[in-house]
Amino acid sequence: MNRFIAFIKKEIYHIFRDYRTLIILFGIPVAQILIFGYVVSNDLKDVRIGILDHSKDNVTQAITDKLISSGYFSIEMNLSGEHEIEKAFRGGRIKEVIIFEPGFAQNFEREGKAKMSIIADASDANTGNLIANYTRGIIYNYLSEINKDIILPYSIMVESRMQFNQLLLGVYMFVPGTMALILILISAIMTSITIAREKEMGTMETLLVSPLRPSHIILGKVTPYIVLAFMNAVIIILLGYFIFGVPINGKISLLMLGTILYVVLSLSIGIFISTLAATQQVAMFISMIALMLPTMLLSGFIFPIENMPLLLQWLSSVMPARWFIALLKQVMIKGNGLIFIWKEVLILSLYSLFFILLSIKRFKVRLE
Repeated sequence: MNRFIAFIKKEIYHIFRDYRTLIILFGIPVAQILIFGYVVSNDLKDVRIGILDHSKDNVTQAITDKLISSGYFSIEMNLSGEHEIEKAFRGGRIKEVIIFEPGFAQNFEREGKAKMSIIADASDANTGNLIANYTRGIIYNYLSEINKDIILPYSIMVESRMQFNQLLLGVYMFVPGTMALILILISAIMTSITIAREKEMGTMETLLVSPLRPSHIILGKVTPYIVLAFMNAVIIILLGYFIFGVPINGKISLLMLGTILYVVLSLSIGIFISTLAATQQVAMFISMIALMLPTMLLSGFIFPIENMPLLLQWLSSVMPARWFIALLKQVMIKGNGLIFIWKEVLILSLYSLFFILLSIKRFKVRLE
């Protein structure tokens, strides 16, 4: 028994001396519970809205104040006419527009009823529907407050409309998100095992003594997979269009450009991982852990980025999938041109260049 207890003590000392084991035991669970606790939420917070107030009276101002004081909404812009609504939505500046009819207060006080409209961005169907429901709930709460001591109650007719996705189809959100997740996982895994496989099979010596430079080896590893991954992307787009009815309202050329940039970026990340890993199993493990969970949680694929704490919003900005999903929605669903997606194109291009250069720099020309 003494020897057994001594053996247990030895194992405990060994665990606490190995920082990697401690990270797995304590670091990963803490990080996951914090991320899931803050990210996995469908609650709204500071949703940017636009106000088109044709009346500009005390009642419309009271309703606007009620919306803002709820903490769910913040006014991003005041619109001067209907012609500005489409541009505001396409630019991604707002998620909802609230329209008050002319003479709102007069109709409200004389006839006991007035009309207003809600237009929500439903490119993300769940979020768009949730925004509209929250808005109606606040308006009805306002009515209940002013009607509690009145015999003939006031009423507000609220007309709702969903922009870009009138039927609230979930595939408008899931097809772009799934496409981003599949491409980055498959592309990164395919390329992450390439150099690791050369090391395991003992063929790295042949590459190192060849006249090829590190840049030639890296680009040579990436190039064949670009065609294969791009074919994968085209298949997903065609399935989304013909099977699930996801529209392609923008230019096909812009969609293909964004897809190629994202494929190249995913492959370059995989190559970078392969320069770090000694074996194929380690390369695949790193690819899955480092890419799958962050892509699902922090890219806006499932949970709105606006609802996350500021720190996680900053962290999501380094997720390549975030920019690709935004690009897909802008081109496929909103039909926007290059003037609206130049930022996403630039970010994906810079990311690709960064990881390719980093992989070339880390590529070892000598065996260890």
